[in-house]
Amino acid sequence: MQSPTHSSGATDSPREACDVAVVFALGIEAGGLIDRMDGRTALWGRGLSVRLGSLEARSLAVVTGGAGEENAARATEAVLEGHRPQWIIAAGFAGGLRAGLERNDVVMADCVANTHGRQLRIDLSVDPRELQRHPGVHVGRLLSVAHPVCGPEEKAALGAAHDALAVDMETFAVVEMCRRRRVRCLAVRIVYDPADERLPRDVETLLAQPTLAARLGAAAATVFRRPSSLKDFYRMRARALRASDRLAGFLQGVIAQLGTGHDA
Repeated sequence: MQSPTHSSGATDSPREACDVAVVFALGIEAGGLIDRMDGRTALWGRGLSVRLGSLEARSLAVVTGGAGEENAARATEAVLEGHRPQWIIAAGFAGGLRAGLERNDVVMADCVANTHGRQLRIDLSVDPRELQRHPGVHVGRLLSVAHPVCGPEEKAALGAAHDALAVDMETFAVVEMCRRRRVRCLAVRIVYDPADERLPRDVETLLAQPTLAARLGAAAATVFRRPSSLKDFYRMRARALRASDRLAGFLQGVIAQLGTGHDA
């Protein structure tokens, strides 16, 4: 594995166009895909982290911009301005909203909605027979919300109200920005917590923090109050690493099938 080179100024000036950009909220979501890239270069600036490299004969930018709608929109706009991708994929973890979606199942969105009643269709056509050959892969609606959804009761209510498979905090903003800029996009999420599972309250507190520094501070405070919470954090991290690797494998297959200018 090649070691990445580093530089600053992820969004300071236009750079060479890339084929595909994948927008994540958190580094732990993106880590599995970054590990699969060749020739990695790391850029950072304005609260964003960008890894440039290649995968499946595609030039690739992997962006992490932080949790939430505002951060997702900012990250998407930055990579559009700086790297002019032909495709953008909104990716990361999601909470299941419907029975039958298990941990580490994959959701591909054909529509993304928000809690204000807005919906954006995504141009996605999947043969149902192909889905039958890939258990654990689902196609349907994703819901984006403004806060972490951690309890089964709220998940059930949101799933019923919006007819959605899974929930996250960023996909709608990414797809909306791509729609404005007329860039092709997809949304791929992996189920981190199924519909019937409640995340630990301490983890809910961490997810609600807007920045890495705030999350670290919240984690330190939690461990100080309840030392046994370290076990929860280690277990959740191990689960996240498995989910990230599974998501990366699926994304690699998707990226290999995307048509780009190089295929003409």
